[in-house]
Amino acid sequence: MKLLLDENLPKRLKTDFLDHEIYTVRDKGWNGIKNGQLMRLMLENNFQALLTFDKNLQYQQNFHKYTITVFVLSAANNTYRELTQLSSKVHEYLANESLPVGPIVIKT
Repeated sequence: MKLLLDENLPKRLKTDFLDHEIYTVRDKGWNGIKNGQLMRLMLENNFQALLTFDKNLQYQQNFHKYTITVFVLSAANNTYRELTQLSSKVHEYLANESLPVGPIVIKT
């Protein structure tokens, strides 16, 4: 699957998903792009999912319009040490043939 790490996540988190095609927002040169435009770019570039620490994104976007899965990583902070603990839960979803559209909150 083709995944995108939002700019609010540590780039080291990419190493938790090496069995997928994974990019950071910085890798794509999309730093500072607003969420609606980011979703459009993801669709145009055939991404299946976004991983983010932005808990408000799920309330700000119309997921009927943007048919992308958004993994909202919910932890005490956005350090690699905290977020890597959630990677196995994300992998459980990624193991399925198809992903649900919209936000999925992944908690510790």
